[in-house]
Amino acid sequence: MTNEPFLSIVIPAYNEERRLPATLAAIMAFLAAEPYASEVIVVDDGSEDRTAEIAAAFPAVTVLRCDHRGKGFAVRAGALAARGSIILLCDADLAVPIEEWPRLRAAIEAGYPIAIGSREGVGATREGEPWYRHVMGRVFNWIIRLVALQGINDTQCGFKALRRDVARDLFRRVRMYGDDAPVVRGAAVTAYDVELLFLAQRRGYPIAEIPVTWRYGAETKVNPLRDSWRNLRDVLRVRWNDLRGQYDVTSAAVEEVAP
Repeated sequence: MTNEPFLSIVIPAYNEERRLPATLAAIMAFLAAEPYASEVIVVDDGSEDRTAEIAAAFPAVTVLRCDHRGKGFAVRAGALAARGSIILLCDADLAVPIEEWPRLRAAIEAGYPIAIGSREGVGATREGEPWYRHVMGRVFNWIIRLVALQGINDTQCGFKALRRDVARDLFRRVRMYGDDAPVVRGAAVTAYDVELLFLAQRRGYPIAEIPVTWRYGAETKVNPLRDSWRNLRDVLRVRWNDLRGQYDVTSAAVEEVAP
């Protein structure tokens, strides 16, 4: 017998008082119909609005408050705090509906330690996305393939599931948005995903890429110019860190510890 949940859902949130209520309501309604134990962790990334207060109003939600260090740091903090056998990462706007989770679960239960939602490939659906955003995404993915990662069509979709042991192993090895990540200003969309998946490939973890439905949000915090530059810089940092031998990818996986 164990008190640990089967599923942990980690939601990074920065100034999400408007979108978070609908997201949490949808997730709670979905989980209420499931037979397994679960937990929902909202990581408040130093919000300046009522994000934390709104999340805490949901009885079954755990709120983890952090300094504003960006999405990568918030996701890492939530993943390391999660107690579920499987950890599902999703965005505060729930751009990928929670109903897509069983598709990732099936891949994990089939033996994949990591399953990631993909907005590309047969079966994937993009709803309401401006054409220029799609073009930017494909160009960025081409750069990622050239510099850091092979074989993944969409690294940036925020809907990802990992076995807990794998999540802890990888998030304890990241360099860019770890414990020493600096405090930032404004919304900070990052390419933390690239570093995470780069480490996963170097550690030999198979990754299942699952086509999902994705909905473009009119209130997106992505700034095309600012965030494109930040993400490009992150990809280059991953390659630079690797060339300098900054990633420990040969040592044994970090042992499981009680949270």
